[in-house]
Amino acid sequence: MTEANAVYTHGHHESVLRSHRWRTAANSAAHLLPELAPGRSVLDVGCGPGTITADLAALVAPGEVTAVDASGDVLEEARATAAGRGLTNVRFARADVLALDFPDGSFDVVHAHQLLQHVADPVAALREMRRVCRPGGVVAARDSDYAAMAWYPEVPGLDGWLDLYRRVARGNGGEPDAGRRLLSWARAAGFPDSDITASASAWCFADGADRAWWSDLWAERTVASSYASLAVGGGHAEREELERIAAAWREWGTREDGWFMVPHGEILCRVR
Repeated sequence: MTEANAVYTHGHHESVLRSHRWRTAANSAAHLLPELAPGRSVLDVGCGPGTITADLAALVAPGEVTAVDASGDVLEEARATAAGRGLTNVRFARADVLALDFPDGSFDVVHAHQLLQHVADPVAALREMRRVCRPGGVVAARDSDYAAMAWYPEVPGLDGWLDLYRRVARGNGGEPDAGRRLLSWARAAGFPDSDITASASAWCFADGADRAWWSDLWAERTVASSYASLAVGGGHAEREELERIAAAWREWGTREDGWFMVPHGEILCRVR
């Protein structure tokens, strides 16, 4: 992410990192897994706390994974994640996806999860990811699509959450409905249709433990994270509205018939 022209809406509050730490290659990068093999080199862009990174490193060892993020603080956690798993084939660096400090054709695989929705120019980001991917390699991305999220029951207040989040994200220079746009962005970045595989997958939170976890982290994020500060500071909401939305999340989390789906668009682009 380029800090001058885009803002990471969520920030790195503990409520955000709880959700990021839950992510694995299996639940967040299944579309990429068939492309991974021992010895391949990977660039993981926007690695966050490094749980997906660590899985990728284990899958390609002795190949090397380079994990980059715009935040130095979260990179420290990613380093600890890799060290805790005994991985020695990962290196970390701060980086801007719009100006990656690597030579052309440096990696076999270039991967980004939930990144392009926060970038002011996702097409330029994909071009840069393509530049550092060597011929025969792949560029992979996966992003959620907020407008396509669905839940039951329709607890009053959650519609307001969705509307507010999309306004805040766009006010920060991002595109919260990125999932449906990935194919279009890949084509605009110069990938031929024959080299793009577009797909979709979803997270679903529908049992008691999942509902409690998902609702609690969003309730806390709504009032305590960078997103909350940006919502109020940007004139999108008053503090009282955030409190009402947080209460709606907690109410939904208590419903025994509660169900929430987070859909994602995915692309896998071959580099010639």
